[in-house]
Amino acid sequence: MFKKLLIINFFFLIFTLSYAEEQKIVYLNIEKIMQNSIAGKSIKKQLENLYNKNLDKFKKNDEILKNKEKKLISQKNILSQEDFQKELTNLRSEIIDFQKEQARSRENINKLRIDATSKLISRLSPILQEYAKKNSISLILQKKNIIMGKKEIEITDEILSITNNKIKDIKIN
Repeated sequence: MFKKLLIINFFFLIFTLSYAEEQKIVYLNIEKIMQNSIAGKSIKKQLENLYNKNLDKFKKNDEILKNKEKKLISQKNILSQEDFQKELTNLRSEIIDFQKEQARSRENINKLRIDATSKLISRLSPILQEYAKKNSISLILQKKNIIMGKKEIEITDEILSITNNKIKDIKIN
């Protein structure tokens, strides 16, 4: 009985291994495509421009608030306690609004980054499907999920080249 079970397991293992050898599995470094493709660089540049524009605006507003604070401190002895507290409350309110605006701006940039990355991935998907069909590939894995693999089965550079030819730009909103 034990011998029959051992023989059945042996044949099952041989058939499974031969089936797995027929399947073509490759891997891809998505991060490299995001960073080095023309579209990925375009996204990065657009986000950096937006960030720098917001940074300049916030630096100006920060200077204005600092000047208001200095002016208020210099008028502390001149103003009545009541007027000083009123002005201080108004300044604190402006600072809180400023901080909220900064947070909204950061959230907006993060949302735009996520949306642009999603657009690039959705435009990359048909390229991968076509490549897999053309080259009889059964499975494409992300490199970050692989501990070790042969360099020969990495297709990142090929997909990067195809992506650069087909996707020139991704617009962020």
